[in-house]
Amino acid sequence: MAKKKNQSAFFCQNCGTQSPKWLGKCPQCQEWNTYVEEIIAKEDTKLPKGFSKSKINKPTLINNINHINEKRLVTEDQELNRVLGGGIVPGSLILLGGDPGIGKSTLLLQFALSKTSHRILYVSGEESEKQIKMRAERINKNSKNCYVLTETLTQNIFQQIEQLEPNILIIDS
Repeated sequence: MAKKKNQSAFFCQNCGTQSPKWLGKCPQCQEWNTYVEEIIAKEDTKLPKGFSKSKINKPTLINNINHINEKRLVTEDQELNRVLGGGIVPGSLILLGGDPGIGKSTLLLQFALSKTSHRILYVSGEESEKQIKMRAERINKNSKNCYVLTETLTQNIFQQIEQLEPNILIIDS
């Protein structure tokens, strides 16, 4: 039996539109030279750490859910805390959106460098390690617990997450 080859697809870094081939101009967002190739590996039947095939979530009546006050991770930015309802809820997923150049990456890096008591993995799909380091120097922040990974292949990102086991994961584009 022949071995299955990995396939690739092209994704617009600006809006996420997928194409089977490289395009100079994205038909969705009209931006030029934003397509990058991503290898799509054959599906691995091994489940990620902490997942089980035997545990299937089922609906729960809302009145039967025990409510306890979740301890939130408070940031140094009071406005960010306010927008997040008092800070970050452990285990939550937060999507930060906005126009290009508005400061999303800077805000995320400021947060990552301010949480010195947590192991943080900052993954960037657009900027190099040097660019991220230069931004950190501009905002005058440093941390011994902030790791930077420049990667676009999700399989490689998941591998690094399993090895490092960060308390907080930031994925920037």
